[in-house]
Amino acid sequence: MDENLEMLNHIYKSAQMGHSSSEDLLRALREKDNKIKTVLEEINKEYEKYEKESHKLLKKYKMEPRGNTLMADMMSKLGIKKEVKNDNSDASIASTLIEGLTMGTIEIDKKINSYEKQIDKKIINLAKNYKKFQNDYIDKLKEFL
Repeated sequence: MDENLEMLNHIYKSAQMGHSSSEDLLRALREKDNKIKTVLEEINKEYEKYEKESHKLLKKYKMEPRGNTLMADMMSKLGIKKEVKNDNSDASIASTLIEGLTMGTIEIDKKINSYEKQIDKKIINLAKNYKKFQNDYIDKLKEFL
C-alpha cells in the first residue's frame, strides 16, 4: 500500500472509531443531564465528517476502506458502558475523551512526520486538519475538568 492510501486509511479508521465511540457515549448519556453532551455532539459530527471525507478519497483511489474490527467496536462499547456506569460526571467523561483525542493526535503526528514529503498535498492537509480538530477539542474539553 502506498503512503497516500496508508494515511487515508489511518484517518478513516481513527475517525470511524471516534464516530462510533462518540455515538455510543451519546446513547449512554441520553437519559442523563450532562452539560458535556453538546460538545460531544460536535465531536461526533467532526469525526463523521472526517470518516466520510477519507472514505470518499479512498474510493477515488479505488481502495476499499479497512475499518475497525468487530472486536474493537465491541470492546469500545463495553468500555463506554462501564465508564458511564462507574462515573458519568462531565469531568470523568471529559478526561476519557481527552485521552482518546490525545492518542489520536500522537498517532496522526507520527504519520504526518513520516509521510509529509511523500504524499499528496490534499491528503496531508486532511491529516493536519484532522489533527487540528482533535487538538481544538482537547482544549475545549479541559473546561469540564
